[in-house]
Amino acid sequence: ISPLGKAVLITGCESPLARALAKRLDDLGFTVFAAFRQLQDSDDATLLKAVSSGRLKLLQLNVTSEVEMLEASLFITEHLPDGEPGLWALIHCDLWCALGELEWVPFPVMRKSFDINVLGASRLTQVLLPLIRRTAGRVVFLSSALAHLPSPVRGVQCATQAAIEGLAACLRHELKPRNVGVSIICASEFAAGNAWLDDKEMREQAREMWALLSEEQKEAYGEDYFEQAIRSLEPFCRGEGDFHSTIRAMTDSIMRTFPMFRYTPLTRYEKLKTIVAEHLPNPLYEMLYKA
Repeated sequence: ISPLGKAVLITGCESPLARALAKRLDDLGFTVFAAFRQLQDSDDATLLKAVSSGRLKLLQLNVTSEVEMLEASLFITEHLPDGEPGLWALIHCDLWCALGELEWVPFPVMRKSFDINVLGASRLTQVLLPLIRRTAGRVVFLSSALAHLPSPVRGVQCATQAAIEGLAACLRHELKPRNVGVSIICASEFAAGNAWLDDKEMREQAREMWALLSEEQKEAYGEDYFEQAIRSLEPFCRGEGDFHSTIRAMTDSIMRTFPMFRYTPLTRYEKLKTIVAEHLPNPLYEMLYKA
């Protein structure tokens, strides 16, 4: 697919992965709408604009705000390339991570995770589908291996990723008669961590969670166990993940004439772990990976 004259929207450009994708698509010639949850005073947004072409446009878009979604739709309509009837691709990269075992996670935090990761993506797709149908374009969802791997301390995140994959699978069948493609990018845990987790935010969430636990809960789990569980997530906050394979997969889903539904830019270890989790008895998985 030629990128010239085609417009794409990328949400969640706070993440390094989304910004790298925006830069890549801009370099290829797309008109990129780079959406930030909080655009004002964003150094990342300023830097992205500075290193991109004049085609790239910054956008304020919190996917939990109905008003901002409708305003974004109007802005995109008014700034489409000349002669372009609609939006070529919507790429959902806005994801928010809730940490902790289920008993620890405050309900407002759990709700925020589902609001951003699942409900926000669903509603934004509803709002923008009229624009996407005009071009027979694409909807792309970013997920991760967590949708298929039981991962204590990240149970809420596993649930939202599984929900995204289920939504995408059904949406693909619904939109096929309208010639709109749907793809899901099941990314590596480390690539996803690079996109979703921030070391400072993780520690703040942990402190808030511990403070909200009752004395009985604190005694039942113990502070040492709590800290060890939170520390187990540190590798996903260090920026060590290589998300270049994820960028390639997302670019392919946008540019290929007949894109695949599911892309799995996973490490060999993660692919093997996913196969064991999905196709072999649970006791075997637990023996191999829960020791």
